[in-house]
Amino acid sequence: MTAPPPEVLFERKGAAGLITLNRPQALNAVTLGMVRALTRQLREWRNDAAVTRIVVTAAGGKAFSAGGDIRALYDAGTSGRHAEMLAFYGEEYVLNTIIKHYPKPYVALIDGICMGGGVGVSVHGSHRVAGDRYLFAMPEVGIGFFPDVGATWFLPRLPGELGAYCALTGERFGAADGVAAGIATHRVASSRFADLAEALCGAVPVDATLAAFAEPGGAAKLAPHRAAIDRLFAHDRVEHILTALDADGSEFASRTAATIRAKSPTALKLALAQMREGAKLTFTGCMACEFRIVSRVIHGHDFYEGVRAVIVDKDNAPHWRPASLPEVSDAEVARHFAPLGSGEWQPPDLDHANLDHA
Repeated sequence: MTAPPPEVLFERKGAAGLITLNRPQALNAVTLGMVRALTRQLREWRNDAAVTRIVVTAAGGKAFSAGGDIRALYDAGTSGRHAEMLAFYGEEYVLNTIIKHYPKPYVALIDGICMGGGVGVSVHGSHRVAGDRYLFAMPEVGIGFFPDVGATWFLPRLPGELGAYCALTGERFGAADGVAAGIATHRVASSRFADLAEALCGAVPVDATLAAFAEPGGAAKLAPHRAAIDRLFAHDRVEHILTALDADGSEFASRTAATIRAKSPTALKLALAQMREGAKLTFTGCMACEFRIVSRVIHGHDFYEGVRAVIVDKDNAPHWRPASLPEVSDAEVARHFAPLGSGEWQPPDLDHANLDHA
């Protein structure tokens, strides 16, 4: 019996450490095995003077990575294996932190869907290159979850209220909007990705190589709505944002309000609280905060109901509990952010080389 191909491929090529996410049949969804392999390899290359930059690509052409392996997490949770779920999230957040503080250029070549866990292995790197098929989103509130993998850090730091807009709507950003928001740092035509990957293996500095390939970001679809987003999403309660959207009455506002109303009320309130809290926290503080939230969410109702509706039964008719925003109390939101005591997330010690179990 033939062994399955590795879920992630590693290669030393010239000056580069090449990483290829290799689960195209699963849209390169991130597994615990991939998290561990990436953590281990990034540790090795961190201390290898011959590797001067990291280049991350993905197999298949359709997705860079559509997220974490949600179905596997759902199966673990519904069978009571919550410790297994927390092991995944805890180690994934360590990986996100290692990437954020990586001492060498970390270049993600993103040509396709990039959501959730896929964002976590790209957005925290120094360079994020958007191809023609680039499609970014943090759609977690639609499955009763919350934007994690460091979204508590990077979404509040997008221009204006774009972060709150992303978190509450799960809206998809193409390449032009990704560059305009700063989620992507460069725009390169998909047809040039192979040549770019090859060039990045040379000795020319990363910034110079990317500058030689980059082109203008293009017309951002959200540009005409930026002022409205900044005004309408400035509130600190989801109910007030919806009231403002309803009062605005524009086609964009009406569509946005309808999108938000389809999401989990609990997840919406958690996501907005994250945006406001995350703006004040360090990166490590944001990751610890996310681990606190996930430690509560996996014992709740809406995540499993959302995955059932979207991925398992595919009826797209989730029954959220509670079913309305007013039923989600401030105390219930605060409970998700409260300290865990002995079970707090432990960040990696970035001053030492041994990051395997950090």
